Amino acid sequence: MTITRRGFLSASAAFAAMPVLRATAAPLPREVDIVVIGAGAAGIAAARRISAMGRKVVVVEAASQVGGRCITDSTTFDTPFDRGARWMHNPDTNPMIRLARSVGLDVLPAPSGQKMRIGRRNARAGETEQFLAALVRANRAIDEAARGKLDTSCASVLPKDLGDWAGAAEFMLGASFAGKDLKELSAIDKGRAQDRNAAIACRQGLGTLITKLAEQAPVALSTPASRIAWSNRDVSVETQAGKIAARAAIVTVSTNVLTSGAIKFAPDIPKRTLDAASKLSLGSYDRIVLQLPGNPLGLSRDDILIEQSDSMRTALMYANIGGSSLCSIDVGGSFGRDLTEQGEKAMVAFAKEWITKLFGSEAAAAVQKTSATRWNASPFVLGAMSAASPGGQLSRKTLAEPIGNMFLAGEATHETLWGTVDGAWESGERAADAAFRKIGALRDEPADVPTQSTKKRRVPRQ
Repeated sequence: MTITRRGFLSASAAFAAMPVLRATAAPLPREVDIVVIGAGAAGIAAARRISAMGRKVVVVEAASQVGGRCITDSTTFDTPFDRGARWMHNPDTNPMIRLARSVGLDVLPAPSGQKMRIGRRNARAGETEQFLAALVRANRAIDEAARGKLDTSCASVLPKDLGDWAGAAEFMLGASFAGKDLKELSAIDKGRAQDRNAAIACRQGLGTLITKLAEQAPVALSTPASRIAWSNRDVSVETQAGKIAARAAIVTVSTNVLTSGAIKFAPDIPKRTLDAASKLSLGSYDRIVLQLPGNPLGLSRDDILIEQSDSMRTALMYANIGGSSLCSIDVGGSFGRDLTEQGEKAMVAFAKEWITKLFGSEAAAAVQKTSATRWNASPFVLGAMSAASPGGQLSRKTLAEPIGNMFLAGEATHETLWGTVDGAWESGERAADAAFRKIGALRDEPADVPTQSTKKRRVPRQ
C-alpha cells in the first residue's frame, strides 16, 4: 500500500484516538516492517509515525525505562524534576506541545530571564545591562563568523574587550548552552542553533511526557541491540531476547554510543558516518539537585541565577523548582566533565561551596537531601547533547544520510534544533518518512506541510 503524505496526516489523526498500548518488556516479534533502536524522543516519534501508517513496528531499548535523555525523577524527592532535557522550544510549530496537552499534561512558558550574582550581592540594573550587552556582542561575533566559509571555534572570534563579563558570557554561550567550552564549539553550528525561540516547560516533566507518548508504541525495555546486519533490501537486529527481521531500521542512539562500538554492524557502517559522529561528540551537562527547605537563598519560584565569574568553575542555578524547595545546580563543559568524573560526593561538595560563595555558609548548611546526575557515565547515553567541533558542522547532514535500509535519527542529525528534544522528535519523524519512502510505502506530494525546520522562527531568547 502506498500512502501519500496528505493521507498520512489523516492516519495520524486517527492514530491519536487509538487505545493505549503499554510499553512493556513483552516477547519480541520475530518480524516487523521497521525496527527502531532507542526509546528516547526520536525513537518514540518514529514509532508513533510508523504505527499511524498501519505498519508493524517495535522499539528496542537498552535501558529499563523509556525516555533516553528525557528522564523525570519522581521518586527521589516529593517534587519531580528532569534529570535530562528540561525545555521544549518553538511553541507555534512544535507538535510535542499539542501532544502534551492531548495526554493531559500542563505546558507553560519557562522563566524568561536570568538573575546575575556578583559575589554575595545581586547585580545592579546597570551591571545587568552591561552583561547583556556583552552577551549580545559575543553572540553577534559568533553569528558573523558563522556566515563565513571557514568553520572556526567560537572562542577564537569573541571580542577581546568583554572585561569582567567574559567568563559569564563564555559559560552561558558554551558550557551552559552546548555542554562544551567555546574553544571546542563550531561557530557555524552555534550560529545556526540560535534559530529557536521561547522555551516551554512541561509541569510534570519532559520525561513524563515522553513516557506518556510511548504508551502508544510497542517498546521492549532492557533489550539492547547487540548487532545490526543491514543491506539495501532489509535489516536484521540481534538482541539477547532474539533476532528481529525488518525491511528497515531507524537507529536513534547518541553519537557517543554509535562510535563506542557497543552495537556491531555487518557490514561496518561507513567510515564517513563514524567520522561525522566523532565530530558531533556529546558535551557534558549535569545537575546537582539540593533540597533547601525554607528558601534560605531568598529566591523566587523558578528563578534562574548565574554569577559573574572569571573562570569556568561556575554553574547555573534553577531555584525553587515549580515552587518547591528543590534547587538545581547545573554544571557543564570541561569543568563539569572533570567534576562528574570525581563522583556524586564531589559534585555535592562543589554545589555547597558555590552556594556558600554566593549566599553564605548558613544557606549551604540548610541543604538536606541531594541527588546528582552523571550522564557521561550512563552506559546507554555517554553524555549530554551533541555539539560540533570546529569544522564539524556539515557532519550533521552526513549523519542523517541513509545507510542502505538503515536510517539514523536523534538530535545530532538536526541542523538547527540539535541539542533539543524538539530536534530529536522531528528527526524521528523525518527518519520514519525516509524509511517509508525506501520501502515504497510513502510518496511525496508537491504541497507539503511545513515543519519546525521549514517555518520561519524568531530570534532566540538567551
